[in-house]
Amino acid sequence: MILEQYAKLLVHYCLEAKPGERLFLRSTTLAEPLVREIYKEACKSGVWVEVDMAFEDQAQILLEHGTDNILQQVSPFYEKAIRDFDLMLSIRAPFKMHMETVSVERSRLRQKAFEEVNKTYYKRYGNGGFRTALCQYPTEAWAQEAGMSLEECTHFVYNACKLFEEDPVTAWLDVRAHQQKIVDYLDQRKEFRYRSAGTDIRFRTDDRVWINSDGKHNMPSGEVYTSPVEDSVEGVVHFAYPVIYRGEEMEGVTLWVEKGYIEKWEAKKGQKMLEELFKVNGARYFGEAAIGTNYQIDRFTKNILFDEKIGGTVHMAVGQSYAAAGGKNTSSVHLDMIADMSNGGEIFADGEKCYDSGKFLFLD
Repeated sequence: MILEQYAKLLVHYCLEAKPGERLFLRSTTLAEPLVREIYKEACKSGVWVEVDMAFEDQAQILLEHGTDNILQQVSPFYEKAIRDFDLMLSIRAPFKMHMETVSVERSRLRQKAFEEVNKTYYKRYGNGGFRTALCQYPTEAWAQEAGMSLEECTHFVYNACKLFEEDPVTAWLDVRAHQQKIVDYLDQRKEFRYRSAGTDIRFRTDDRVWINSDGKHNMPSGEVYTSPVEDSVEGVVHFAYPVIYRGEEMEGVTLWVEKGYIEKWEAKKGQKMLEELFKVNGARYFGEAAIGTNYQIDRFTKNILFDEKIGGTVHMAVGQSYAAAGGKNTSSVHLDMIADMSNGGEIFADGEKCYDSGKFLFLD
């Protein structure tokens, strides 16, 4: 029953699937129970579904054994789906959380292969021509990574998605209405400042908009976000939560920024990986500034789908901007980094303090 609820929420609320549309559904074979329910719900709604289900170690095998020619290719069907399909749903259901070590050069070669298709994705996503959603299916690997039993993890996921509510759709509509008050306030301001221990960073949002992330694209959700004017970001920002890139944790990351460009960086752990990140084109500019608003997500799980929504945090992403917000930076990466604001953190909008210790001051 709970998976039927999940499928209906994803197909009808998140994707707003309509008869005659085409859905590209991606996951792993571990998520088959949920995939079956989504497939059934989509079929009943007149939606054509193509399913891509990865098997265990598929990506690892490709990186280890693929020739350079293979690593530089993208699946022709994936390219077609990104270019021509109406909908895409990605279900995270990992067999394991970290791949075995592969050479940086091979990983970079593989990443570069997706630059053009990523541009198509962000362009279509930005102009509303491609509706997408991302969600999680609980697996043993992620449960262990998050420090939970599989039973705890399953409850955590379904509770975060409001599947235990009598009407999950109504519950998410309430989130939308609440967060719209925040967006309406922020859209009337143009200069923002995040200040907390180790952080004092400013940015502008001229000709940009704040977006209400209400579960339509990420399930669960609970954040408001924008793409800052690229050359307006100034100051220093410290991320108290670990940053995970290519399966490796970077801890105690601090960035120093001038005219939008990350001039200096430091990590107490993972400095080498941080160096690799900033070799990627466009990664030394910010593509996102956001505020987490979901206070039901009350723990760090090493899963950015949940962690960036933690109430009482802000996050900034290096790399690719959101066209829907007006962003212009392009990159093959979009990496979120989370800062704690719950203990004395402040946000100022056009010089006015509007947020203190994880709470907006203008809300009832």
